[in-house]
Amino acid sequence: MPAEPKKSLVGEEYEVEIGPVAHGGHCIARTSEGQVLFVRHTLPGERVVARVTEGEEGARFLRADAVRILEPSKDRIEAPCPYAGPGRCGGCDWQHAKPGAQRRLKGEVVAEQLKRLAGLTPEEAGWDGTVMPAEGDKLPAGQVPQWRTRVQYAVDPATGKAGLRRHRSHEVEPIEHCMIAAQGVSELGIERRDWTGMETVEAIAATGSQDRQVILTPRPGARLPLVELDKPVSVLRVDEKSGGVHRVHGRPFVRERADGRTHRVGGGGFWQVHPKAADTLVTAVMQGLLPRKGETALDLYCGVGLFAGALADRLGDKGAVLGIESGKRAVEDARHNLADFPRVRIEQGKVESVLPRTGITEADLIVLDPPRSGAGRDTVSHLSSLGARRIAYVACDPAALARDLAYFREHGYRVRTLRVFDLFPMTHHVECVAILEPVEKGR
Repeated sequence: MPAEPKKSLVGEEYEVEIGPVAHGGHCIARTSEGQVLFVRHTLPGERVVARVTEGEEGARFLRADAVRILEPSKDRIEAPCPYAGPGRCGGCDWQHAKPGAQRRLKGEVVAEQLKRLAGLTPEEAGWDGTVMPAEGDKLPAGQVPQWRTRVQYAVDPATGKAGLRRHRSHEVEPIEHCMIAAQGVSELGIERRDWTGMETVEAIAATGSQDRQVILTPRPGARLPLVELDKPVSVLRVDEKSGGVHRVHGRPFVRERADGRTHRVGGGGFWQVHPKAADTLVTAVMQGLLPRKGETALDLYCGVGLFAGALADRLGDKGAVLGIESGKRAVEDARHNLADFPRVRIEQGKVESVLPRTGITEADLIVLDPPRSGAGRDTVSHLSSLGARRIAYVACDPAALARDLAYFREHGYRVRTLRVFDLFPMTHHVECVAILEPVEKGR
């Protein structure tokens, strides 16, 4: 006899005490029956009424929104954004928290991930526990930094209006203005026009140039609209069959400035979203590595060559840099961006496949900026065998960073310093730069 389906608990409400913050933009609570709740729109120490948004009886945990705040935290403020809150836009996690509290919560998440997944205390990781705001983001509570230079809008199929997705949903929250969008994005006026037939509209405002770009993803069979925006802009489209990005008019790339150099980024390729992020991360990496003239270096998951260029500039004419990147367009851009460095080579492919084929058996310095999933045990093992005197690990996910730090420790590397940056204000995301070095014999 088939088992009866478990009862959905969606819509059920529980009055709960909110416990610690957890990775992902929510806090942990428990029902009176002991079931775990991951609750959004709340803060540690609050007493709230939490309404279940996902989950069923017997589930390992439930997801919920705090729909009534019974005892607020001293760190709570009224969310500046009119689209923030239960059931609304899912782009921001901490609109209801003071800026200092946001950074403190992010620090607690990083510390918890380090302890749980790498067995490291902040002191053992060379970190003082602080999360540094980006330059220009030190604003009073209630003010929102306009930092997001790349915004992907979803289009409501019924109205053709641009908006943002609701949390863990395909539903579109129509908006008139995104408060965290950079001024260059807001100036395009994406929210004010009809995008009927489009799935998404991505707006890009380059840092250090006036380049503006819109990338359209049409629904099957839809025709592209005539794009007449409030500012000069190039337009690209995503091919619905191949997923490739093609130029409609204007440049197929934008020019981004960082570390005193201009970088071509084509086809909506990866570039740090915060206008200060690229310079902030280059500075942290170079201060950690302290490159010496004539050394050899690897830049893995190198994108369009941000760190490879910074390394080449500091290693001099006798130094050498190998970059590896899987994206074809990013490799083309990296080779273009680094054409004035004859001792820089960029190879295309996955790091775990390309690096063993290079025949490289040693390197002085390594930079890796892997995707959110991290580098993984096998790649860490290979990198550890190269004998680098220092390794810089740039991470957008503290859990993946902690897992990989544990692997590095297995292979004789320790964390010398860790720096944590709040390059995504109002969200739960954080950026880390860990500097590793070989453990001295006898330690």
